[in-house]
Amino acid sequence: MNVKKFTAATSREALRKVREALGPDAVILSNRPVDGVVEILALDNDDVASLASPAPESEMAAPRPNLRIQEPTFDDFEPAPAPAPAPRPAARPAPRAFQEAPAARQPMNSLYDMDEPAAPAVAPTYANRRAPQAADVPAFDMAAMTAMMSAAIAQAKESAAAEMHGMMNEIRAMRGMMESQLAELSWGTTQQREPQKAAVLREMLAAGFSASLSRYLVDKLPAGKDAAESLRWVKTVLARNITTMADEDAILDRGGVFALVGPTGVGKTTTTAKLAARCVMRHGPEKLALITTDAYRIGGHEQLRIYGKILGVMVHSVKDEADLRIALKELRNKHTVLIDTIGMSQRDQMVTEQVAMLTESGADVKRLLCLNSTSTNETLNEVVRAYQGSGLAGCIMTKMDEAASIGNVLDVLVRQKLNLFYISNGQRVPEDLHLADRAMLVDRAFRTRRDAAAQFADADLPLMMSGLGNLNNDRSLREVYVG
Repeated sequence: MNVKKFTAATSREALRKVREALGPDAVILSNRPVDGVVEILALDNDDVASLASPAPESEMAAPRPNLRIQEPTFDDFEPAPAPAPAPRPAARPAPRAFQEAPAARQPMNSLYDMDEPAAPAVAPTYANRRAPQAADVPAFDMAAMTAMMSAAIAQAKESAAAEMHGMMNEIRAMRGMMESQLAELSWGTTQQREPQKAAVLREMLAAGFSASLSRYLVDKLPAGKDAAESLRWVKTVLARNITTMADEDAILDRGGVFALVGPTGVGKTTTTAKLAARCVMRHGPEKLALITTDAYRIGGHEQLRIYGKILGVMVHSVKDEADLRIALKELRNKHTVLIDTIGMSQRDQMVTEQVAMLTESGADVKRLLCLNSTSTNETLNEVVRAYQGSGLAGCIMTKMDEAASIGNVLDVLVRQKLNLFYISNGQRVPEDLHLADRAMLVDRAFRTRRDAAAQFADADLPLMMSGLGNLNNDRSLREVYVG
């Protein structure tokens, strides 16, 4: 086995040397960096083949069978007195089979040594009969060689994979650093050349919109507009990308099964009561049914039962999917069925089970997500991803009266493409539930935080923009229609 070593400055150059010296079928045993160069140990494919099969001229390749039969001689026995000669019978012709196959009458050892001269007979003494056979040639351990080759190949692959992984991490880090620095320099230049963009960016950040959406819209601003015209253009684009329910026919007139879902404390029960009151006012209490799954919170189902008693509507309590199936089957003749679900954190694993229970209930349950206006942008995005499931029918903005800014909710509506049904701005039933007005919501988002725009200095904007990276990789921004 002739193992050769090749060294070069790079792996590509070392592999080229191996290919030129040993051919494309060479076997790589190891590949490692040594003192700033790449060292490769390789073996010719013919050497591996020779290890797998012995040489044709070797005794192991074609072992000669030792089938000679030692025929005893008369020296091993005591001579016996010769008997009286008997008359020999007349010779009879041999059978036809022996005449046609004379080779069958040859001795057995002549079948193997036809071309060799007969050796002189040696008396089979005790020493000769007990002579040791020729020393057995040790057999080649093919399994050990295969294991060694497999280990070498696995080590070479691991080394190459680790080297490639490290190289890709370094390239990604360099790319991110360059993008960050270039973005900072680019925005600093843009801020000096087009100050109206900086003014619009400060307004959007103060209104609660995310930095990525604000930067995306600022980059799309039409040229030749001042700060006021640019801000009006941004408001128009935001209003165009918010989807709302035009009227209440989608819920009140068409009817169906609606489930209000969301984290704890977002106002699902109160919103359910507000929707129930609107349905009773239009169709009467006999056309409506209420279902609650809140069996964990103390007094949770009692709150909805009180609302149902006031409205004259029966409230059904269910615990699991089987109870929900039975209840929906019994209430299939109702025009509208509202389900008040249990509130749980968006990081709770039971959210997936709740979504599956509503989806597999045997009825077309439309899920309405309640979004808390006081939550941050990151929290709202987590909530939407957790409760998304196979798709949300829409959402309801709650606690709008408690929010200092609503740009965070509008940002989620724009990027997640959610259909906004209602907005809730109080505890009164059913007065504090209104249809969503896109222009009003956008105008309020900028009006409520106008005094806070001064907290973002011009020197801070380039640093904030540098951490966004490449906005083209954000899938949620690709669907924002700018006109």
